[in-house]
Amino acid sequence: MTALSIVDLVYRWPRQQAACLDIPRFEIAAGEHVFLHGPSGGGKSTLLGLLGGVAVPERGSIALLGGDITRLAGHARDRFRADHIGFIFQQFNLLPWLSALDNVLLPCTFSTRRRQRAGDAHAAATRLLTHLDLAPASWHKPAAELSVGQQQRVAAARALIGRPEILIADEPTSALDAPRQQIFIDLLLAEATAAGAALLFVSHDERLAAHFSRKIALADINRAAAVEP
Repeated sequence: MTALSIVDLVYRWPRQQAACLDIPRFEIAAGEHVFLHGPSGGGKSTLLGLLGGVAVPERGSIALLGGDITRLAGHARDRFRADHIGFIFQQFNLLPWLSALDNVLLPCTFSTRRRQRAGDAHAAATRLLTHLDLAPASWHKPAAELSVGQQQRVAAARALIGRPEILIADEPTSALDAPRQQIFIDLLLAEATAAGAALLFVSHDERLAAHFSRKIALADINRAAAVEP
């Protein structure tokens, strides 16, 4: 089964003449762990926004779990993302007034499917935070009071809870020191494997690629020469 399939995808930013993405074909199998790399401004974040349904392409199809999300209305894309995609954003996108624990639990609040797959959601959240080396003393602090590294680990736990079928990680280790990078990647891969989830891990740090079953340069699949604004 294919978790993700792109065919003839073209996207250009508003008021930009040239496309920043022109991808003839790209696929990730269910359960496959893929490392995608490329320079800043090369289109990585734009591609992830399209995969998450935040934006839609000028043309082409993006099939996730067999369904073309480009054909869905905005609210339906939002529902699909909540139910099936765990997204670790480069800027974390935590709610600053909520505690670390409540931020992790958010997917189970918005998605019945994620809540059911999590089982005991509170226990699942605390297990993830523990494995990501976030001390219990920090669990009930507002996210705004946490360090950058702590916020990044909370964002990772939020993406993993409820065992989504697709995990998308945008520079998820940039704020972690080397030992915590290893812990983070080990947990991410273990959780993805346990859930049978496909993982697309995006980073400029090619030293991390050895952990993944496939390594791809965005430039090798993208025919566009324009850069992100």
